[in-house]
Amino acid sequence: MRKIVATLLVSLDGVVEAPQRWHLAYMDAELAASVGLQLAAADVLLLGRATYEELADHWFADYIVATPKVVVSSSLLEGDLTDAVTQLKQEPGRTIGVAGSPTLVESLLRRDLVDELRLLLHPVVAGRGRRLFEHVNDQRPLELVSSQRSAAGVLDLTYRPG
Repeated sequence: MRKIVATLLVSLDGVVEAPQRWHLAYMDAELAASVGLQLAAADVLLLGRATYEELADHWFADYIVATPKVVVSSSLLEGDLTDAVTQLKQEPGRTIGVAGSPTLVESLLRRDLVDELRLLLHPVVAGRGRRLFEHVNDQRPLELVSSQRSAAGVLDLTYRPG
């Protein structure tokens, strides 16, 4: 079965919204290579609609265009997300990548559909914006399985459900 690897950019104060305001100052060659390797491991992307629209303008736009995508709308989040994602996980292929899309990631976590959660923790206080896991109400234990620090100070943390 395929696994879902979700990646979120997060500030020290837990902000995941509008990372373009604070993330780019920390994007060095090392971090770009790490993100590129993760993107290359996924042969399909599962994205929220807003994230899909935002990603087209970034440095990895060619990858986004070339990779098959499943774009999730808010109506699917309320409806049969579990069935649709479970079916996608059972299809042949490699990793299903989720880039950004904090609402989608929260929905997937609540349904126990995330196999790996990768947080790129930036050494900045964003001050405002949507916080990480704002709408997760139940405790979700996670196990830290890897950690790396970029030269710019970004912590690349990978967790699996505990």
